[in-house]
Amino acid sequence: MNAREVSENNEKIILSKYATLSVNTKGRAVFEPKCELRTDFQRDRDRIIHCKSFRRLKHKTQVFLSPESDHYRTRLTHTLEVSQIARTIARALRMNEDLTEAIALAHDLGHTPFGHAGERALNNIVEGGFTHFEQGVRVCSVIEKSGEGLNLTAEVLDGILNHTRGEWPSTPEGKIVRFSDRIAYINHDIDDAITAGIITEQDLPCEAVEFLGKSKSERIDSLVKSIVNSSEGTDIKMDSETEKYYDVMHKFLFESVYTNPSAKAEENKVSGVIEGIYEHIMRHPEVLSGEYNSILERDGISRAAADYIAGMTDHFAVTTFKNIYIPESWRI
Repeated sequence: MNAREVSENNEKIILSKYATLSVNTKGRAVFEPKCELRTDFQRDRDRIIHCKSFRRLKHKTQVFLSPESDHYRTRLTHTLEVSQIARTIARALRMNEDLTEAIALAHDLGHTPFGHAGERALNNIVEGGFTHFEQGVRVCSVIEKSGEGLNLTAEVLDGILNHTRGEWPSTPEGKIVRFSDRIAYINHDIDDAITAGIITEQDLPCEAVEFLGKSKSERIDSLVKSIVNSSEGTDIKMDSETEKYYDVMHKFLFESVYTNPSAKAEENKVSGVIEGIYEHIMRHPEVLSGEYNSILERDGISRAAADYIAGMTDHFAVTTFKNIYIPESWRI
């Protein structure tokens, strides 16, 4: 047996009977010969880590726009925290850790600049609407690699599409990532909000702190253990009491951080930047090049503009807007 076949055989021996085995993948949209060294899900993980969209996550907003500190989360650090939590749960439940990691690393590839503010801005102007999870599938299928796409397995694409709301992923590994995303962001958003002076430890709801834990690590530990101890077969879940206190904490964050004027002071400017760039592209489609020209011909100018803008980092979006609308000083 080659190295891949050994790994596939080990999955059959070690993993839970409910795990998604790489030999049972539904496959890729375009057939490819198997790799001698890696399973299909390992190949997906590697393709994601090496793609341009993954690298750009380090310059995309998580919650706070352009924070004046090196220690706030970006979309990339959030992704890595989700991956770590998801792998811990998958290993404890003996699910497929490679598939779990691939979904976790790719789950936010479709995010816009400026976080959810950018997503809302695009959704308001793009024909047919815009969501980051649907965009994530587009990034992996029709945008990356100069329009060739990454040709990921169906299971990874399913996990990306269903990681945040609506229908749940079809695999237990995808469900693990969906829970891990929630665990990661609620805890690091508390951490970042305290660092920013938006809230203090004493502001956190007492009953939720008492049940889940006083520190970030204690709360993550409580939530992860709840999932590991409560899940049955392919039914990945928290126990009802833990979920109740999670919801209490999430409600507090929504009221105190996500809609806080201090935390979101700059977001009012986001729609102007996104709309300005979008309108310019609609008037001047010739600014698009490469894979975006192909998208323009196939899917129309509105979708091509959305794809181009969604791929921008925060800094590149601001620079693009300035180049379009802000006159330069004359050099005499």
